[in-house]
Amino acid sequence: VALACDEIIMAPEAEIGPAGVDERIIEPDMRSTYEVIANRRRTFPPDVALGLLDPALEILEVKTDLGTEYMCSDRLEDLRKQKRTILGEPKVLIPAGQPGRFTGEEARRLRFIGYLASDLRELARALDLAPENIEEDLALSENWTPIGVTLKGPITSDKVRRVQRIIEDAIRARRINLVILEIHSPGGSISESIQLANFLGPALKKEQVHTVAYVPSEARADASLVALACSQLVVHPEAILGGPGGAQPSKDDLDLLRKVAKNPEGPWAHRGWSSVLAMVDADMEMYEYVRRGQRQLFSLEEMEELSKRDPTAAQWIKGQRVSIRGGLKGAQAGQLGLADFVVRDFAELQKEFSLEEGVPWAEPGWAQHLIDLLARPEVAGLLLAIGFFALYFELHTPGVGLGGFIATVCFLLFFWSRFLGGTAGWLEVLLFLAGVACLLLEIFLLPGFGIFGLGGGLLIIASLILASQTFVIPRNEYQVQQSMQSLMILIGAFGGVLILAWMTRKWLPRMPVLGRMFLPPPEPEEAEQIRQRERLADYTHLVGAVGIATTRLVPSGKARFGNELVDVTADGELIERGQKIIVTEVQGYRVIVRPVEEPPPS
Repeated sequence: VALACDEIIMAPEAEIGPAGVDERIIEPDMRSTYEVIANRRRTFPPDVALGLLDPALEILEVKTDLGTEYMCSDRLEDLRKQKRTILGEPKVLIPAGQPGRFTGEEARRLRFIGYLASDLRELARALDLAPENIEEDLALSENWTPIGVTLKGPITSDKVRRVQRIIEDAIRARRINLVILEIHSPGGSISESIQLANFLGPALKKEQVHTVAYVPSEARADASLVALACSQLVVHPEAILGGPGGAQPSKDDLDLLRKVAKNPEGPWAHRGWSSVLAMVDADMEMYEYVRRGQRQLFSLEEMEELSKRDPTAAQWIKGQRVSIRGGLKGAQAGQLGLADFVVRDFAELQKEFSLEEGVPWAEPGWAQHLIDLLARPEVAGLLLAIGFFALYFELHTPGVGLGGFIATVCFLLFFWSRFLGGTAGWLEVLLFLAGVACLLLEIFLLPGFGIFGLGGGLLIIASLILASQTFVIPRNEYQVQQSMQSLMILIGAFGGVLILAWMTRKWLPRMPVLGRMFLPPPEPEEAEQIRQRERLADYTHLVGAVGIATTRLVPSGKARFGNELVDVTADGELIERGQKIIVTEVQGYRVIVRPVEEPPPS
């Protein structure tokens, strides 16, 4: 069929031949048909066409005084009889006994074909057509065996390995030939995105697996590199492609990306290298170029390079500058030729690829579903609010009980979800533990609210904010928005704690059973007496008095001496509720106590 066409265009790695591999005997009629077609179309020389059909033939490349000719070895003597000058020794093009085949690159070098094209864009360029005038019927191209894989959240090494493992296992177990990668990601690491791009591009092409990136919401920053590495890109019209994201690229990152993007055998060989780089480099100046209705993005540097190696590049007409600083909307990416399809939902994508039977997805386990749930801002804020309130409750009840257990579970769930979600690491966990340790040190060993208390609180706040984002200091608009979201989660959590604490102090002491666990506020008359005493600040009459701790002293709390309820502070140690205490010192209105040592039983 290919030999019967007026022109043959091949992908560089595509192969033509061997034509007679399924034939036990090459009949004369078949040889004659191939020879007639080759003589009529003049794409492949007739004897080379026969060499593609019959492995018994030896085909030679012969340089003569009239140019290079290709012929069967048994015709070489006829050439000599014609007294033609043969320059040098003939070269064997197709050895006898081996099936004839040529890759696209070999056929182009031998001038059997006119053009090479890796995709529809290059095919349109070779035929001097607009891309929209060429439509690939994907339903006819493959008998698809698909699998769907989701890439969600910041891009990390663990997620890259998970995606690769899922696809490799599916190739081995089910012999899939179509991968649909659904991307919801702000990016995270250029080096990891390049690694995944190399896998989705060159590695899967060798396995003859077609890859499709589906972006329904966002593929920001380096996540767009993964999307562009796939064979085809499908986007929602409102999706965001490229622009600022979860990672701010360094100069070394951009240098590495430029090197890989320019590699003709790299993951973005089917795209312009400058459009790939512009997805993460805000300083790249990109322009829209138009040629016969075809739109494409180029930088001035890439267009200059293209003009040196392709004379037809002069046909591109430079248009207006295109800003990708904030990312591209999906509809715009489709207009500029970066996206192959723009769809409203996944059902439209299935229709484009004739996947009426549906796409089996590599479903995440229960742990991944739980991580996604806990990573939602409202759920994360609720976890923090419950955890801090549980700590407050524990400090106002004796012993390590229900409050301490609930707080531990809430904080473990918060950091576990953030750790596996890729936004938190050991640094955030250590900061949180250090903050808690400083607060405990302030409470139990250094009474008052000093440097350890303030520093511990700041460490806890910093750890919770950093655990909700992939960066330390926001350096672009997207990161500023993420920082504001992290801060709002924390503010909401503390607001919830204040409301719960107020409700607890107001209503819990009046409850029949739970009221015994929480010290009720003093009655109005008693509160007035306490305020009067505090204003006078004269508790010297209590020195040496023995009383009972009515709350847990950690180290501050309340104690009763006769009919007086007094705020007291333990002298360097925790005192449980109900324990006998003695006043050792009075400093203004600050009453220092220590436990009364009971004599051992005789």
